[in-house]
Amino acid sequence: MSILVGRDSRVIVQGFTGKEGSFHAQRMIEYGTRLVGGVSPGKGGRRHLGRPVFDTVRQARAASGADVSVLFVPPFAAADAIMEAAEAGISLIVAVTEGIPVLDVLRVRAFLRRTSSLLIGPNTPGVITPGRAKVGIMPGSIHRPGRIGILSRSGTLTYEAVRQISDVGLGQSTAVGIGGDAVTGLSFVDGLKLFRADPETDAVVLIGEIGGTAEGDAARLIRDRYPKPVFAYIAGLTSPPERRMGHAGAIIEGRAGRAGDKARALSEAGAIVIPLPSEIGATVAARL
Repeated sequence: MSILVGRDSRVIVQGFTGKEGSFHAQRMIEYGTRLVGGVSPGKGGRRHLGRPVFDTVRQARAASGADVSVLFVPPFAAADAIMEAAEAGISLIVAVTEGIPVLDVLRVRAFLRRTSSLLIGPNTPGVITPGRAKVGIMPGSIHRPGRIGILSRSGTLTYEAVRQISDVGLGQSTAVGIGGDAVTGLSFVDGLKLFRADPETDAVVLIGEIGGTAEGDAARLIRDRYPKPVFAYIAGLTSPPERRMGHAGAIIEGRAGRAGDKARALSEAGAIVIPLPSEIGATVAARL
């Protein structure tokens, strides 16, 4: 079983003919993803990268049976693009776009509650089931099929964890970047529940960072008899309080969101906390 994406996933690209959309669509095709077309308003009826172009997501879904969409559209248009995909019946929407206004994302989340669509992101590298399908911008070459699930708020640290897990010979069942913005769709809790139900996942690597409550929420779920080992690394242990550090979600207010508090909560819940990012692969290999 593949969680989120697999060989049967029918993927479309919103912003298909743009520079970024074209580049990453080609990489997804080369990886073996079943990319069935794309959406670029005003360019419907053409072909691009050997795939049909449509004016709307509804047209693309009707013609291709698409169930997954990945967005490469500007921040000002991203919210409408996400809602268009959901309204058309797309099951999984991957919003790579960075810099979408928080109020727009809140509006999107309220809209999605009335649909059956799941959003990953925004500001995500995407999701990959190695050897089957990749939907996003991650380099497919560093991934290897295996049985370790990866959930991360950081795109760069996702790649670091993936490389290390591959290098120690374990590989990944699925790797998901949930996005580094203050408000996102899929959460750590959502991802942990998916991996809990996945018979192809033996353990989970969770990569968090300062700011927000996502890691604390994950700790509460893990404490409630989570059946698989969870390895956690929290970035930002030396970050000064009340200062933004990189991601829009990485801000500490008072004591809330401190990396040390998050690491402590996860450890007390039963997760294996890894102190340095360079030790992720070795720690997982030693414990398993």
